[in-house]
Amino acid sequence: MEYEYRAEIISNQSVEDDIVELLEQEIPGIQYTILPDTHGRGLSSRKLGDTTWPEMNFVLFAYTDEEGAKKIKAIMKAVKEKFPGEGISVFFSKAAQI
Repeated sequence: MEYEYRAEIISNQSVEDDIVELLEQEIPGIQYTILPDTHGRGLSSRKLGDTTWPEMNFVLFAYTDEEGAKKIKAIMKAVKEKFPGEGISVFFSKAAQI
Protein backbone atom coordinates (compact mmCIF):
# COMPACT_ATOMS: atom_id res chain seq x y z
CA MET A 1 0.00 0.00 0.00
CA GLU A 2 1.24 3.44 -0.85
CA TYR A 3 0.49 5.95 1.88
CA GLU A 4 -0.58 9.32 0.57
CA TYR A 5 -2.06 10.93 3.67
CA ARG A 6 -1.41 11.28 7.37
CA ALA A 7 -4.65 11.46 9.36
CA GLU A 8 -4.35 13.03 12.79
CA ILE A 9 -7.27 12.79 15.19
CA ILE A 10 -7.28 14.85 18.38
CA SER A 11 -10.19 14.18 20.68
CA ASN A 12 -11.50 13.89 24.21
CA GLN A 13 -10.59 10.50 25.73
CA SER A 14 -14.28 9.88 26.43
CA VAL A 15 -14.86 8.99 22.77
CA GLU A 16 -11.59 7.16 22.08
CA ASP A 17 -13.15 3.67 22.16
CA ASP A 18 -15.93 4.75 19.77
CA ILE A 19 -13.44 6.20 17.28
CA VAL A 20 -11.07 3.22 17.37
CA GLU A 21 -13.93 0.73 17.05
CA LEU A 22 -15.31 2.47 13.96
CA LEU A 23 -11.89 2.84 12.34
CA GLU A 24 -11.15 -0.87 12.80
CA GLN A 25 -14.63 -1.84 11.62
CA GLU A 26 -14.67 0.33 8.50
CA ILE A 27 -10.98 0.06 7.52
CA PRO A 28 -9.88 -3.54 8.14
CA GLY A 29 -6.16 -3.77 8.78
CA ILE A 30 -5.79 -0.07 9.60
CA GLN A 31 -2.54 0.67 11.38
CA TYR A 32 -2.42 3.55 13.83
CA THR A 33 -0.59 4.97 16.80
CA ILE A 34 -2.28 6.48 19.86
CA LEU A 35 -0.69 9.04 22.13
CA PRO A 36 -2.77 8.83 25.33
CA ASP A 37 -3.10 11.42 28.08
CA THR A 38 -2.52 14.42 25.85
CA HIS A 39 -2.78 17.90 27.33
CA GLY A 40 -4.00 20.88 25.35
CA ARG A 41 -6.39 23.69 24.76
CA GLY A 42 -9.03 23.69 22.07
CA LEU A 43 -11.62 26.22 21.01
CA SER A 44 -13.89 25.72 23.99
CA SER A 45 -11.88 24.26 26.86
CA ARG A 46 -8.59 23.05 28.25
CA LYS A 47 -7.69 19.42 28.79
CA LEU A 48 -4.88 19.39 31.33
CA GLY A 49 -5.63 16.40 33.58
CA ASP A 50 -5.47 18.49 36.76
CA THR A 51 -8.06 19.44 39.38
CA THR A 52 -9.08 22.59 37.50
CA TRP A 53 -9.20 21.04 34.01
CA PRO A 54 -9.52 17.29 34.72
CA GLU A 55 -10.30 15.91 31.27
CA MET A 56 -7.65 14.65 28.88
CA ASN A 57 -7.34 14.25 25.12
CA PHE A 58 -5.71 11.58 23.01
CA VAL A 59 -4.05 11.81 19.63
CA LEU A 60 -4.35 9.07 17.02
CA PHE A 61 -2.47 9.15 13.77
CA ALA A 62 -2.55 6.81 10.83
CA TYR A 63 -1.11 6.77 7.34
CA THR A 64 -3.52 5.85 4.58
CA ASP A 65 -4.39 6.05 0.91
CA GLU A 66 -7.07 8.32 -0.56
CA GLU A 67 -9.88 5.79 -0.02
CA GLY A 68 -8.92 5.36 3.64
CA ALA A 69 -8.77 9.14 4.10
CA LYS A 70 -12.32 9.46 2.76
CA LYS A 71 -13.51 6.75 5.16
CA ILE A 72 -11.76 8.41 8.11
CA LYS A 73 -13.39 11.73 7.25
CA ALA A 74 -16.84 10.07 7.13
CA ILE A 75 -16.22 8.23 10.40
CA MET A 76 -15.17 11.41 12.17
CA LYS A 77 -18.23 13.27 10.84
CA ALA A 78 -20.47 10.52 12.27
CA VAL A 79 -18.69 10.60 15.65
CA LYS A 80 -19.01 14.41 15.82
CA GLU A 81 -22.74 14.12 15.10
CA LYS A 82 -23.15 11.48 17.82
CA PHE A 83 -21.12 13.48 20.39
CA PRO A 84 -21.62 17.16 19.48
CA GLY A 85 -20.42 18.44 22.87
CA GLU A 86 -17.01 16.76 22.73
CA GLY A 87 -13.90 18.28 21.25
CA ILE A 88 -13.17 16.15 18.18
CA SER A 89 -10.86 17.21 15.34
CA VAL A 90 -9.30 15.46 12.38
CA PHE A 91 -6.55 16.82 10.15
CA PHE A 92 -4.98 15.44 6.99
CA SER A 93 -1.60 16.17 5.48
CA LYS A 94 0.26 14.76 2.51
CA ALA A 95 2.69 11.98 3.40
CA ALA A 96 5.58 10.36 1.64
CA GLN A 97 7.26 7.15 2.76
CA ILE A 98 11.00 7.22 2.18
